[in-house]
Amino acid sequence: MSEGPGGAERAGVAERPPKSGGAAPGRGGRMSRQRKTAAVLQLLRGEDLETVSRGLGVTAATLSGWRDAFLAAGEASLTRQKDGEELTSERLKAKLGDMLLKTELLEAKIAVLEDGPLRCAPHQATLGVGPAQLRPLARRRSRS
Repeated sequence: MSEGPGGAERAGVAERPPKSGGAAPGRGGRMSRQRKTAAVLQLLRGEDLETVSRGLGVTAATLSGWRDAFLAAGEASLTRQKDGEELTSERLKAKLGDMLLKTELLEAKIAVLEDGPLRCAPHQATLGVGPAQLRPLARRRSRS
């Protein structure tokens, strides 16, 4: 038995060291994430809210809050996967746009080369500048 204030003995108070990973039941301390998860899983398996809350020494409202937070986090993780799919889709669309632009540039370059001598401005013709001296089309820089 332990002594209370003023040296008087108190009956019925068991001295238990806290379990590792969290506070002892009824001590008012913080519970570990693992213990909270185990308690919520007990509820989800169908155990009685009052029984589980008494066993842990927490209120039913606290235990219900843990359950609600647990379920909300699970739902949020499912929506994040959808966001990942959207990001992949956006990346693929950007890559497709880049490839289409490169294809159009190459087709334009091929058309210019197949047309033979370029039609150039009169001042270029007098300077002797022909297709061989003209610069190729500019390349587009990649975004990656």
